[in-house]
Amino acid sequence: MIATLQQQVNTMLLQQQRSRVEVARPQVFNGRMEEVSVFINAACLYIRMKMTEEAAATQVAWVLSYVQGGIAEAWKDNLLDELAKGESEVESAEQLFAKIRNDFGETSEEERKIEQLRTIEQGGRTCDEYVQEFKKVARGSSYEGRPLIEEFKRGLNGAIRRKLAEAEEPPTTIGEWQERAVRLDRNQRQSRAEERVLGRNAVHPGENVQPRGEGGGNASNRGGAQMGPRRDPNAMDMDRGRGGDMMCYVCGKWGHMAKNCWERHKGRVVETLQESAKENGGQ
Repeated sequence: MIATLQQQVNTMLLQQQRSRVEVARPQVFNGRMEEVSVFINAACLYIRMKMTEEAAATQVAWVLSYVQGGIAEAWKDNLLDELAKGESEVESAEQLFAKIRNDFGETSEEERKIEQLRTIEQGGRTCDEYVQEFKKVARGSSYEGRPLIEEFKRGLNGAIRRKLAEAEEPPTTIGEWQERAVRLDRNQRQSRAEERVLGRNAVHPGENVQPRGEGGGNASNRGGAQMGPRRDPNAMDMDRGRGGDMMCYVCGKWGHMAKNCWERHKGRVVETLQESAKENGGQ
């Protein structure tokens, strides 16, 4: 009696301990062949950690609750009908997983992984990310040795591949290729980041140079852009928009052209006024 009670207590403690452990639930499975292994592994892990004390029928129903959408939805409905009529041989989660593998083509996993291995590329990702995905795809593809190295080299970015191939002692194993490619990629990214920082802080010739104002200081606006010469406040309105940034070579002032200079025409205006006054009797 004491031994039985002790066993029951141990079982309860074990169940409580398992209930406190967080375990990710599987993603919904819609029948896609490339997701079979991921779905089965996640479901199997959850059952092992959380549902070992549940009945086999409960485990089967729980797994089927995550089979939704696509062709998997009709497949599940057919299986539920067979289970209700006692026509199905699925009596446990293990048997259900085997049926999923068989019905959704997991038997051709090797061919699928070979196809992925031949098309995978680093692209804009870091070499760390590329290596991890390559390892995942290569596992179960039956590729090894030189063929595996060639596929890895093909997917690498060209600059990294050439530097490693042209090294004094190029890598010879898949492990060396992956390790040295990751190290080289990290160094290149760090170097580019440092160059961007140094480039922003460098002072280039002629940069931020601004024309001198009348007071000896730099004439600039708030944005740091260069400003043109100041416009002569005595310039004629007709000069606005055509010569405002030019200096008159008659009077030496800015804001108008020589042909419109007031100083140039001032003598003629005075003579005209004097002649007009004489004609009017000196008035």
